[in-house]
Amino acid sequence: MPAGLPRDARIRRAGDFAALRHASGRLGGRCFSVRYRPNGLDHARLGLAISKRVSKRAVERNRIKRLLRESFRRARAQLPPVDVVVMARDAAAGLPGHELLAEIDALWRKLPPLKPTEGTGTIAC
Repeated sequence: MPAGLPRDARIRRAGDFAALRHASGRLGGRCFSVRYRPNGLDHARLGLAISKRVSKRAVERNRIKRLLRESFRRARAQLPPVDVVVMARDAAAGLPGHELLAEIDALWRKLPPLKPTEGTGTIAC
């Protein structure tokens, strides 16, 4: 079995990215901004947005993407079923990999678990 990220674990459609941009929760750190929303599936999916503003060098942008995919692959089983888009900030360029991994791993842990869909409140409807 390959160690990469399976196709069904990636956000690929522009509509999915747009939905996350408009109606989603947010988390952020020094190097990354994360947007998330429930996806109705039984697993989490990842989308990446690493612009040329982060670094003009494709080598640097690709290094950041590789680190993010690896971190997501390791944390995926513990994540709630959400779509997640990670956007890198300018500060991410040039930092060592272990610092980037530490920040994104902390952001994965901050993702809130999904609330139950059935009403378990005290008010009867």
